[in-house]
Amino acid sequence: MRRRLGELVSKFVAEYGELALERIDAEEADLSTVRDAVSSLPFLSNRKMVVVRNLSALKPSPEQIEQIISSITNSTDVVFYEPITDKRTTFYKILKSKTKLEYYQDLDSRELAKWLASEAKNLDAKLSLADANFLVDRVGTNQAILANELEKLLTYKSDVHREDIELLTEPTPQSKVFDLLDAAFSGDKKRALKLYEEQRIQKVQPQAILAMMAWQLRLIALAKHAGQRRADEVASDIGANVFPVSKAFGLAEKIEDKKLKILTSEALDIDVRGKTTSLDMD
Repeated sequence: MRRRLGELVSKFVAEYGELALERIDAEEADLSTVRDAVSSLPFLSNRKMVVVRNLSALKPSPEQIEQIISSITNSTDVVFYEPITDKRTTFYKILKSKTKLEYYQDLDSRELAKWLASEAKNLDAKLSLADANFLVDRVGTNQAILANELEKLLTYKSDVHREDIELLTEPTPQSKVFDLLDAAFSGDKKRALKLYEEQRIQKVQPQAILAMMAWQLRLIALAKHAGQRRADEVASDIGANVFPVSKAFGLAEKIEDKKLKILTSEALDIDVRGKTTSLDMD
């Protein structure tokens, strides 16, 4: 969605210039500011664009929303950018009926990998699907961050491989903690300790590592008892991104219920003792 917004803004600015662009963060403005911006005529330009972020934060009434939309002049392009939208609200329904609505869902990890490989190809570069998957696993599923990482990699070389990704990107703590649990479940104590040490070298505190492990153990437990439900269905039920839930499904196959309960209990015990005693969390 941010990428689409960037495309719209870039195209407009290329034709009419930066001075014809106005941005409003509704969380730091009021409805009258928005209405005045969309109803005023452009200055030193034939057209102007107003980008309004998170208008719904002002909780406008249906009448106020329609008043803002009806105030837009013929020489003004307005983009209402809503990072989070509830389709059940009157706000959404009015925008859908009164404007040209474009709705973008977050891509899952597989779709992101395909998108990365496609983006590289469009830029006359090469990134295999396997290496694109590795990049997603390494830095996470934030599409804006992935776009920045891809740009950095392609600045380095046009034919990107796994070793380039390892050299030029930093793994997110969350992705490494999944690897840590994977090593622990596989009985690879040496690798698990190495991954833990890497987190500490990056100044990730033990409490933060434990919190991520506890969250991931919860996801694994949900995956373990998901029955016939898919990862995307479980993710939707709990309001989580499908990427970590998919990873949890993979780890759930490697651990028995009894062992999972023991690990969860031990994590809780360490958390309580860490908060109530002088326990060395390392």
